[in-house]
Amino acid sequence: MTGGLQGPGPKDRPRPDGRRNSQGIRVDPDAEAEPDTRRAVLSALVKHEPGVLAEVSGLFSRRQFNIESLTVGPTEDDDRARITLVIEEPEPGIEQAKKQLRKLLPVVSVRELPEDANQRELALIKVGATRPDEVHAIAEMYDAKGVDAGRDTITVEITGSTQKIDAAVEAFEQFGIHEIVRTGTAALSRGAEYTATTPDGAPADD
Repeated sequence: MTGGLQGPGPKDRPRPDGRRNSQGIRVDPDAEAEPDTRRAVLSALVKHEPGVLAEVSGLFSRRQFNIESLTVGPTEDDDRARITLVIEEPEPGIEQAKKQLRKLLPVVSVRELPEDANQRELALIKVGATRPDEVHAIAEMYDAKGVDAGRDTITVEITGSTQKIDAAVEAFEQFGIHEIVRTGTAALSRGAEYTATTPDGAPADD
């Protein structure tokens, strides 16, 4: 008779999940799971002066925020410009992006816009011209208009939500897409609500 405790052999023993870190401690794989991200549209009212865009883009580059699009343009005030950023980040990353933007001296106001804000993007899509009637039929489906037509290619212009343009691009793929350019998202609050506000909700005018 063999002495000692009876139990499963080495091959039959359960193996814990996860890996060990540099200290030899086993890490729970659930703790390493990627956090959920969401799409956020940030509107920043900034002083209209040289170097502002470089400061903003430099900040996002250093912090490695995941930028989907960035647009900038003048506003109703000649001394102000509006930067619209679309980012895809976990909740802490979105809050950090807003916090870091507010620290920049040229930034007057930063606000995350609600999902129902007016959001539009413009795209130019150049496709093959071997089936022009079908190209124009697809263009009509998405309220697009032709801006250039030749023997080999047709270029259409489409304006709408990001989702609408994504769907249009997919529909035009059957004709062979030669080139695409997209402006990125521009957004404003609905109704009489101001897009740029101070932390207490008042219009940002300084």
